[in-house]
Order: sequence, then C-alpha cells, then structure tokens
Amino acid sequence: MRLAINGWFLEPTHTGSSQYLHGLLAHLPAVAPGLDLHVIAPAALGELPALPDGIQLHYAGSRGGHVSKLLFEQLLFPRAAQRLCARAMHIPYWAPPLRAALPFVLTVHDLIPMLVPAERGGILARLYTALAAAATPGAAQVLADSHSSARDILRLLHVAEHKLHTVQLAAGVQFTPQPQPNDAAARARYALPESYVLYLGGFQPRKNVGALLSAWTWAHGPVGDHYPLVIAGALPAHSTLPQDAQSSGVADSVHFIGAVREQDKPAVYRGAACLVYPSLYEGFGLPPLEAMACGVPVITSNISSLGEVVADAAYLVADPHDARQLGAAIISLVVDGSLADDLRARGLKQAARFSWQRTATETARVYNLCN
Repeated sequence: MRLAINGWFLEPTHTGSSQYLHGLLAHLPAVAPGLDLHVIAPAALGELPALPDGIQLHYAGSRGGHVSKLLFEQLLFPRAAQRLCARAMHIPYWAPPLRAALPFVLTVHDLIPMLVPAERGGILARLYTALAAAATPGAAQVLADSHSSARDILRLLHVAEHKLHTVQLAAGVQFTPQPQPNDAAARARYALPESYVLYLGGFQPRKNVGALLSAWTWAHGPVGDHYPLVIAGALPAHSTLPQDAQSSGVADSVHFIGAVREQDKPAVYRGAACLVYPSLYEGFGLPPLEAMACGVPVITSNISSLGEVVADAAYLVADPHDARQLGAAIISLVVDGSLADDLRARGLKQAARFSWQRTATETARVYNLCN
C-alpha cells in the first residue's frame, strides 16, 4: 500500500509532534516492509535530516506562518498525496483536512485547546481548533497516544469507538542509564552542578512550573544547598519565573539554564537526582518516560495520562497545586536513598515496556485498516 505522510514537523524541533514523526519514520520501514512510504513536506528553511531507506521525500508549498501551515494541511498535502496515487494518508498531529479524496489516519496527541482554558489562544487559534474538531470525524482511523487521551477524544470529538486506537509512544534509544563519554561536556555546556533536582519541559500554564517554584520554597532549605533546582527550557519573553524565584527568596538555589539541545537531553537527565514534572494535563508525557529510561527517579502528577505512563514507577502527587505536598515529595526522594533506588529500578522496568518499534508496528496495523 502506498501511504503519504504529512511532514510539516519533519524539521527537528523540541515539539512532541516532531519527536513522534521521527520516531515513526525511523521504525516503519523495518516493521512494515510492504508499505510504500512517502513523506510530503513544505520546502524547508534549514537542512532536513536524512530519511531512512525506503522512504521518499516530496515537497509541496513552503514553510511560513499560520496561513501557509493551514494551506498545506487543507489543500497542498492532500492534493500532493492524490498526485502520488497514494491509497491513504497519515496526518501525525491534530490537523485533519475538512475534505479529502483519500482515506486518512489521524493522530490526536491531546485536546489541550479544548480542555485547558488558559491555552485556548485568541480568536484565530480557536477557529483553528474548531476546524480540526469539525474535520476529525471524517478520519478513517484515529490514533490516541494514551487511554486518557482516547477517553477525551470519544467524549469531545464524536469519533466512533471502533475507529479509535490507543498507540502509546516511547523514549528514544538514546535515553539510557549508561553514562556516555560526552556527558560531562554536555552538562558543562549548561554549567550544571554535580547533582540537582530537574525540571525539563515547556512553560505553558498547564506545565504548572509556578507551583514547582512554590514547592521549592519548602524544599530548598533541606536540600537546596547540595541539590539546586535546575529549570531547563527556553523561557517565554513574558515569563516572570526568575522574578518569582527572587521574590520567594530561593533565587540562589534555582538555575534557569535555557533551551537544552536534543542531543544533550540524556546527559542532563542522567545528572539529576530526580525529575519533577508537575503538569496538569498531558496527552502522553514524554519527559517522565525519558527520565525513567535514564535511571532517574520521577515525581509527577497523578493526572490525565501521566499516571498511566509511569504506573507505580514514580512518586505520584495527587494534587500538584499543593506546594507542601510537592515539596515533601522532592525532599523525600532526595533524602531517602532507598526510596530513590526503588523508584529508579521500577522506572527502568516501566520505561522498557515502551518502544518505538512497538509504536510503529501498531500504527502500521491501523494503516492496513484503510485498505
């Protein structure tokens, strides 16, 4: 079967959509040799990574702002797929065409714009969400990253249950507990101390990083002298987190290190005493899984998909708004070596349950339903 895949996120970025696309493409040729795979992408601004053998790359349109993205999703990609005589299409993020001559598989990673009021955006963003919601029932098959997301999709998007499939993601093979020769150089690039409490992720309201800073006012006294809080990620221009750390009296033990290069992430994880990920909503939640695969104990929220991903292998906080509860979790993991060791061992076993090979295999089975 000839399959056309939307390659808008082919350029490597820190987004989950890009990680997902590259994880699939790396494994699909091996697990589904009968598929004739074609990626259709806009003309790139930079150099694109080499695709695995057996996948052909085509261009349609050019990368630009919101209008060019919408044009690519709704017109250019579906038309290019038709010209290739594809039997089906895969849109690997929530951007279904309202009208398509070919059956398509749609991956809906999450419904953040519908479920998190603070992240609905302005009128244009809301119109885009409304368009995506209206077009979703037209998909031949729908993929969700987690059972939690699948329940949201059934409830809010009116997708027929027989068309909905949960196919979980995975951490990349580079996320391993074994130290690598470049680890020290990678950590030195961000001036990291010998060990630290780590947050690595975005700064959208649902990420709840403000609550982490509040929790640190409880935790920094017992642990901050030896294990400072490292907050990784590119801060938005409007962020007040550094000022909040200053006004809370914890600035001396909080390090904002900015964006971390993708190739440096495993080393940054491996240097951490624990990862704290107090998110209020995730479609899947890759950072906790990546940290566990690196042998790092994890503290996260028992909310949305996160409890599903980490199972009993992490310290689950019932109320991530509760600064004392979150602070107590940090102190417990840093001070109690036996607890940290137990979660480290459990985390490695839990992370091993997920693989991109399995993700690609299960996805290919869904493609076959379009025949």
